[in-house]
Amino acid sequence: MNREKLRFVVHDGDIKSGASRCDEAMYQNRLAGFQRSVHPFILTPGDNDWTDCGRAAAGGFDPLDRLKRVRELFFPKPDQSLGKRPLGLLPQSSVPGFESYVENAMWAQGEVLFATLHIVGTNNNFAKPAEFQPRNAANLFWLRAAFAIARQKRFRAVMLVMQANPGFERRRAVGADGFSEMLAVLQQETVQFPGQVVFVHGDSHYFRIDKPLLPPGRDGARLENFTRVETFGPPDVHWLLATVDPRNPMVFVFEQRIVPENVLPRN
Repeated sequence: MNREKLRFVVHDGDIKSGASRCDEAMYQNRLAGFQRSVHPFILTPGDNDWTDCGRAAAGGFDPLDRLKRVRELFFPKPDQSLGKRPLGLLPQSSVPGFESYVENAMWAQGEVLFATLHIVGTNNNFAKPAEFQPRNAANLFWLRAAFAIARQKRFRAVMLVMQANPGFERRRAVGADGFSEMLAVLQQETVQFPGQVVFVHGDSHYFRIDKPLLPPGRDGARLENFTRVETFGPPDVHWLLATVDPRNPMVFVFEQRIVPENVLPRN
């Protein structure tokens, strides 16, 4: 990616595998790699990066301690990205009452608003309500805020980036799992937004671009202004180039970038 002319790079979480240790050496190794980016580098955490760190294979760490360390290391200046050419960001931590959520950010390029949401796999840590509930409330606030700003500024598109695959195809009541409230708000906001909405996630390691969001009541055609983009995941370690084309009514054009095996790191 350093060889390409890019405005910025976004990593949608899982900076390590679920079976590798969540130790300091791993975090420092990943941070050093991200800081070598010649482009602004923006990260949103994944479940492998902290919620799953209690597993024996990951070292049996305290997940909340690992979350604290992720925030300290990868978001030292919440109003700036990582990388050799930092990009100015609007962090959620600048909003009174949300000071802890340094990882959620917004930024604009042209007529597009971008936002990261700290929503992770393993059911978004739903089984640990003391951690899940305040973070879920923060994410819902940030999701609504992104659409409010986009409507106010008359942006043509909103791109949302998170790690978890929320399971668009599953039917469930609001509050039934770690994603249902977010999906209900996303559905409502997408219907009310006059432009395009692109929802980027990783998690299930299956590259696809589709339109999985149904309208309220789940009757009728899928919402045409909503596009889901799931990025590559191991063993397919590739990346996507997203181009904003003002002449294109869909706003975004996506291109696959296949990384040759001989340039991948061995560790």
